[in-house]
Amino acid sequence: MFDLLANVMSAPLLVPMDINIDPNTNGLPGINQLRTIVGAVMTIGLILSVLALIVSAIVWGFGANSSNPHLASRGKVGVLVSCGAAVICGASVTLINFFWNVGQSV
Repeated sequence: MFDLLANVMSAPLLVPMDINIDPNTNGLPGINQLRTIVGAVMTIGLILSVLALIVSAIVWGFGANSSNPHLASRGKVGVLVSCGAAVICGASVTLINFFWNVGQSV
C-alpha cells in the first residue's frame, strides 16, 4: 500500500497545455456583410432607444402636469425601458468581449 502511494507521489504532475483557440474569421461566407448589418442594427437600436427616451420623458411630463397618474406611470415605464435598451445596445460589444475573455480564462 505504501509502495503504491510512494509511486503515485513521485510521478510527475501532468499540467494541461495552454489551449488557444481563435474563431475562424473567414470560414463563413459573407461575414463582412454580416458584421456591417449587425453594426447598422446596433446603431439603429441605439437611435430608436434615445428617441423613445425623449418621447417617454415628454409623456411623463404631460402626465405629471395634467395630474394624470396613468399617463405619468406609462411615461416612467417608457423611460426605464428605453434607458435599459440604450444601455444594452451601447454595451453589447463590451459585454461580448468581457464574456469571451472570461470563457478563455476557464
